[in-house]
Amino acid sequence: MTSASAIDPGDLLRDLVSAGLNTLALPGHGNTLARWRVFAAVAEVDLAAIKLVEGHTDAIAILAELNDPLNDPSLDSPTPPPGSLWATWASEPPTARVEARTGTDGSVLLTGTKAWCSGAAAVTHAVVSAWNADGEPVLVAVAMDQPGVTVTDRGWHAIGMEATRSVDVEFAQARAQWVGQPGQYVGRPGFWQGGAGIAACWYGGACAIADAVRQACADAVRRQDGRPTAAVSPALSFRLAHLGAIDVALGQTAALLREAAIWIDAHPTQDAMAIALRVRASAEAAATRVLDHAGRALGATPYCRDPRYARMAADLPVFIRQSHAEQDLAALARTRLDASEATWDL
Repeated sequence: MTSASAIDPGDLLRDLVSAGLNTLALPGHGNTLARWRVFAAVAEVDLAAIKLVEGHTDAIAILAELNDPLNDPSLDSPTPPPGSLWATWASEPPTARVEARTGTDGSVLLTGTKAWCSGAAAVTHAVVSAWNADGEPVLVAVAMDQPGVTVTDRGWHAIGMEATRSVDVEFAQARAQWVGQPGQYVGRPGFWQGGAGIAACWYGGACAIADAVRQACADAVRRQDGRPTAAVSPALSFRLAHLGAIDVALGQTAALLREAAIWIDAHPTQDAMAIALRVRASAEAAATRVLDHAGRALGATPYCRDPRYARMAADLPVFIRQSHAEQDLAALARTRLDASEATWDL
């Protein structure tokens, strides 16, 4: 890794939107792997940036899916204005809740606090989960530059992923637009298709750490001055073994990502929950293994002397905690209990 200065994730998102990010293949439309390759490539550069990029592209995909007249001709979800920067904020912790109500003039008004709002100070619009007057989960689209929207400085104290500025946002009768119908956010096919894409982000971050180990090993081998393999020092042999373990972990996840993308494109309207949970668990495990092996292979030096490596090593453990860990594994197991076909046949 180089010691390049930190990237401003909001600036990178703006640049990518200007360069055509909104034309990125939608999940389940025949080129899901190309979409995930972009995610992995951005993540390998900067994890805070991919957090914002993934949120923007997820919002674009949600609006496209829920504004499709083939799904429901009555829907009239908003169309993203040219150059707009979007986020998707759908976390529902028990301590923060947003309510959406229809005003006297027919408008949608938001009240409450939304937590975990990545990129809140950088984006122009957001797709936000909320609750209607009947207690049903709904989605709304809201413009950030209006009275009644306050981006706070509360809710984030971690060093890892600090640049995402994932703070609380307060809404006080802020105007919004309905997106789809109640319950459609999690009920649509794109929910788990998008959830699987997060694994590509984790994978890209792990690849950045892995490449630092690969480069260190390559440099060390060159310093052996062409001596035969038998002359390789024990220290280098151990470092190479760590790189080999990293290669296995990443290879397994890459294979699952490719398989998942193919399955999603072949079954665009089917429930991709099991596919998504499996590939997310694999990517999380791979990232954990890569971080462990990299630390053992490289020691403290890159954590202390390579700013980009240090940021990546701080960001990745926080990012993969977006996984629900054993809860997700248990949910995956339940999808296997009544499998009508052989579950693990080659």
